[in-house]
Amino acid sequence: MALRLSTGLRNMLLGTASFTTIMQNGVIRIFPGVQPASADDGEGASPLLEITVSSGAFTPGAPANGVNFAAPAAGACAKASGEVWSGAATASGTAGWFRFYANDRTAGADTSHARFDGSVSTSGAQLNMSSTAITAGATTTIDSFVVTMPAS
Repeated sequence: MALRLSTGLRNMLLGTASFTTIMQNGVIRIFPGVQPASADDGEGASPLLEITVSSGAFTPGAPANGVNFAAPAAGACAKASGEVWSGAATASGTAGWFRFYANDRTAGADTSHARFDGSVSTSGAQLNMSSTAITAGATTTIDSFVVTMPAS
């Protein structure tokens, strides 16, 4: 399954901003269940956890503890190497999909804000984790994360 980009993110990419600038100081939320058909759709569930820099508190609109990408190379952007992407789970469940939000962290059904969705699994997903079992209070760390833009 491919990444699903919101209409807002696609429109911004077609404008004058770069992917790394648009998604700068963003946040990832990991959800149980099935990924929505579109990144414009509402989440349909409460997040199991939120990934920030070093599990720090995140306030939408503020840069503190938002996650970042390194400079693009060979058509791909990887997580910034100097950052630890992690979060403490607020609920227990099985991770099924994620949503990466721009710094404004606009949730719910929306077509104007930047965000993208992907699947979560132990292999073959956009976000591969050592285990999809999430336990409330436990910390999950994302060691590797790469977004690749297709050549065609």
